[in-house]
Amino acid sequence: MCLMIKIRVPATSANLGPGFDCLGLALDIWNEVTFEPADKLTYSVTGEGAEKLNKGTRNLLTKAFTLAHEVCGRELLAVKICAHNEILMSSGLGSSAAAIVSGLFGANEMLGKPLNENELLKLANEMEGHPDNVAPALFGGLVASVISSGEIISRRYEIPKLTTVIVKPDTDWPTRVARAVLPKSVSRVDAVYNIGRATLVVDALRSGDLELLQKVMDDRIHQPYRLKHIIGGMTAYKKAQRFGAAALSGAGPSIIAFVPPEKAEQAKAEIMWTFEERGIIARGIITRPSMKGVYRIS
Repeated sequence: MCLMIKIRVPATSANLGPGFDCLGLALDIWNEVTFEPADKLTYSVTGEGAEKLNKGTRNLLTKAFTLAHEVCGRELLAVKICAHNEILMSSGLGSSAAAIVSGLFGANEMLGKPLNENELLKLANEMEGHPDNVAPALFGGLVASVISSGEIISRRYEIPKLTTVIVKPDTDWPTRVARAVLPKSVSRVDAVYNIGRATLVVDALRSGDLELLQKVMDDRIHQPYRLKHIIGGMTAYKKAQRFGAAALSGAGPSIIAFVPPEKAEQAKAEIMWTFEERGIIARGIITRPSMKGVYRIS
């Protein structure tokens, strides 16, 4: 077993409008996790989610850490795991994907890297249920992923350093609820609407074409159904569209907007205000995409 290692894992935003369960983007918001040999497995957190997560050692990160050992046929290492989280929880910014990827990647590093990237992705997808967040958390950049005959097919794209505004309302919006409000089927018209736009969203992000992105970052499969259940969500979304290309981040409740740099502060303030005038506290972040996925610092 190696000595202490420290890793960083990025936040992610999935769907990106029409790319439901297929597109994901790594963001320059990070959790840092250290793994250090100890007498027994322990886990502690500072930062986002500390109050909720500091209640024992059974969580997504430690489950992923354990799973990697089981898959490799190795005895579970006794380690002290310490995390500092900057990724907002229950926000649509991939906090669960970050935890899963952290646990798998950290275990793999400590075991001498018996698993390759594709094997890590497969395990992460099994835990998460879909690859749209875990793939960019692993690889960085913009990632398109599909599953074909049990195989995850992913393609990663470099994109420019676009200015990105994220606003998260302080509202309870668990993923299971976000999934439950979706229709069981969609019309052919709506499917075609999304297919064409998803292709153009990828092109617009790769070229940094905000004008095109603003025209095509729309969706008929998940956003209309989710936004109407998030208090202030539709108003905040429409406000964000005035500044640039906007979408629900993942399943929400956060709104993500790609805007010209000079409009970022105003966009953040006005989107936040649409929630705050309804008595809902909101947090705003100005960031950019990350071309790096999870990586080892030391």
